[in-house]
Amino acid sequence: MDLTKDEMLERAKKPVEEAVKLHRYYQGKMQTVPKCCIRDVSDFAIWYTPGVAEPCKEIKKNPDLAYEFTNKGNTIAVVTDGTRVLGLGDIGPEAGLPVMEGKCMLFKYLGGVDAVAICLDTKDPYKFIETVKNLTPAFGGINLEDIAQPKCFYILDELRKDCKIPVWHDDQQGTAAVNLAGLYGGLKITGKRIEDIKVGFFGCGAANVATIRILISAGVDPKNILIADSRGVLHPDRTDLEDVKYDVKRHLAQLTNPQGISGGPEKVFEDADAVFCYTKPGPDVVKKEWVAKMAKDAMLF
Repeated sequence: MDLTKDEMLERAKKPVEEAVKLHRYYQGKMQTVPKCCIRDVSDFAIWYTPGVAEPCKEIKKNPDLAYEFTNKGNTIAVVTDGTRVLGLGDIGPEAGLPVMEGKCMLFKYLGGVDAVAICLDTKDPYKFIETVKNLTPAFGGINLEDIAQPKCFYILDELRKDCKIPVWHDDQQGTAAVNLAGLYGGLKITGKRIEDIKVGFFGCGAANVATIRILISAGVDPKNILIADSRGVLHPDRTDLEDVKYDVKRHLAQLTNPQGISGGPEKVFEDADAVFCYTKPGPDVVKKEWVAKMAKDAMLF
């Protein structure tokens, strides 16, 4: 059935209203429960003391046995500093906790993987890295979440280099993998070739930067890429890219847009076969007249 604008707005408000009520009612989304059989208190002698000492001694001889004797291999740490939470920005570690619990819920419900929300009270990337490295003995993998850029790139690279377990930044690698899969599907439907398409990016945060990298590795020609941040299209003559903070953007400005196109975000839509938008939420951020200027059979993410 067709809904009026007011009816659509009312329907959109419903989850927001329910979220506050139900989060308070359940006091969060996650809990910890035993996975072993406990018939009575005498079983504690097996699962805790004195029996637990035997698997401890086995792991001491061979640390890899932690994956056989404990839940390490099926436990993920979801770690954030709360500096780039959803579309809310830097709201802090406590305010980011509901989102991290939500990610843990997705791991468990969709993949059967146990996950623990860990919100660190530091904005220092070096302290963040050191803390996560010290946590790795208890986990089989690290899922980084909602960390501001540009430090999110450095944190990911350093942890992947030093940690013995997989480290993944959802906002970078997770988003990029889904975007590439979506692009492959779109190319199959439209009959276009990945090496020929013109691709635009509206926003230059972690999600789009990682997507740019994976699309280039998959065959998109950097010369056919145009990127716009909040100040406009990236090009080598942008004077505000000289700040070290924008090192990633400066590199992308050199790698893409060889024509030196300048202007606002509307430029990335012109004749584009695909555009990826990761910018602030809300109506009219992407304007319909921009979309109308995209190429035939275009894809908008």
